[in-house]
Amino acid sequence: MTRGKKHTAEQIVNLLRQVEVGVANGKTLPQACKEAEIVEQTYYRWRKEYGGLKVDQARQLKELEQEDAKLKRLVSELSLEKLVLKDIASGNF
Repeated sequence: MTRGKKHTAEQIVNLLRQVEVGVANGKTLPQACKEAEIVEQTYYRWRKEYGGLKVDQARQLKELEQEDAKLKRLVSELSLEKLVLKDIASGNF
């Protein structure tokens, strides 16, 4: 697998499911991860974040994370604008 490859939330949930099915069918975790073209570390990281989620829930989680990041940027921009206006109003420019 190419380093830095991005997977969608749906792809991650499906790969986790693929690995779990492989293990349930008697494969070792390293074998199942290799067939899914991910390393075990990635499997454990994804399982921690997405474990137990359905595809639509994973999609919604990612959308909410993106919205949260956007709102945080807006708050920081508005806070900066407020500081600038405050400095201008007090004559400190």
